Amino acid sequence: MTGADLRSGIELSEARQAIAGARRVVVKIGSSALTSLAGGLDTVRLDRLADAVEARMRAGSDVVVVSSGAIGAGIAPLGLTTRPRDLATKQAAASVGQLALAHAWGTSFARYRRTVGQVLLSADDFSRREHHRNAQRTLDRLRSLGAVAVVNENDTVATEEIRFGDNDRLAALVAHLIGADALVLLSDVAGLYDGDPRKGDAALIPEVRSSADLDGVIAGTGGVLGTGGMASKLSAARLAADAGMPVLLAAAADAAVALTAGTVGTAFAARPVRLSARKFWVRHAADSRGALLLDEGAVQAVAHRRRSLLAAGIVGVRGRFSGGDVVDLVAPDERVVARGIVEYDSTELTGVLGRSTGELPDTMQRPVIHADDLVSV
Repeated sequence: MTGADLRSGIELSEARQAIAGARRVVVKIGSSALTSLAGGLDTVRLDRLADAVEARMRAGSDVVVVSSGAIGAGIAPLGLTTRPRDLATKQAAASVGQLALAHAWGTSFARYRRTVGQVLLSADDFSRREHHRNAQRTLDRLRSLGAVAVVNENDTVATEEIRFGDNDRLAALVAHLIGADALVLLSDVAGLYDGDPRKGDAALIPEVRSSADLDGVIAGTGGVLGTGGMASKLSAARLAADAGMPVLLAAAADAAVALTAGTVGTAFAARPVRLSARKFWVRHAADSRGALLLDEGAVQAVAHRRRSLLAAGIVGVRGRFSGGDVVDLVAPDERVVARGIVEYDSTELTGVLGRSTGELPDTMQRPVIHADDLVSV
């Protein structure tokens, strides 16, 4: 499905201008744009996508590709007829497909005498600061050497507990990692619609400037070959907006226009004030090690008034964690309303739940989570 070109009769938004002029761009390509159940990798479509990326690079931009399709590329060679559901078969398909995918990207960019470097990442690489720095250095060096970094999730070893869940989120985290100026999400959908476009009566939403533009929008889940869907793309767009970059969601068939004029699909504006690197890490990259259950007063304080969390507002502790870990803050209705870096071990907190600061020992006079280490979700 391709999208209408929006140049006729409208003024390009600030977000689209920023995307068109971005110096560093992350381009995420969905499984459905590269593979099919019957035939595996579609090298004709992959070549067209490589052409669009090369054109953007020759125009002066640094481009990192986040490529889905490893599992999809391994389905046909293994004689499978459906996308596997069990973890072991997914990992087996990925082990075959990653090799094929990397070779296909390498062959395609070789037409331009361009070298490709494969970078496989897991969620753990973003939650651990040393791994985070190593990945950043690798991507930066590949770009400085004129190579194309093709990033994928390390599906052969990722488990359900540590995986990203979809490559849309991976792409947004990579964009933050390299300090990208824009994120482009390419898949089999032409953009964000106000309904199901397959039913024929849905309208494309060309711009999302704030959450108000999403009122009434119902986001679906993934398709046959992918794990994402519109819900994951909206989540990735929000993540990128937190990092201060605009996002373009467009059809892979429109890649050439998306990576030049940016006049197709749906453009998401960056938030006016980006999250600090520390708060971005707390909200999006760090693993949660446990949870603190809050009363309604504490929910109002931390989620709406941006106050520090005190022991008096905590009614329960879940999990085992240490001081310095990231934990979820849970409202009485079980909603996760915030995340933060906790000051104390779970065993320490268990004995002081609901107590005012004046009742606490001298060693626990600091807030349980300081406001500077809190971020609402």
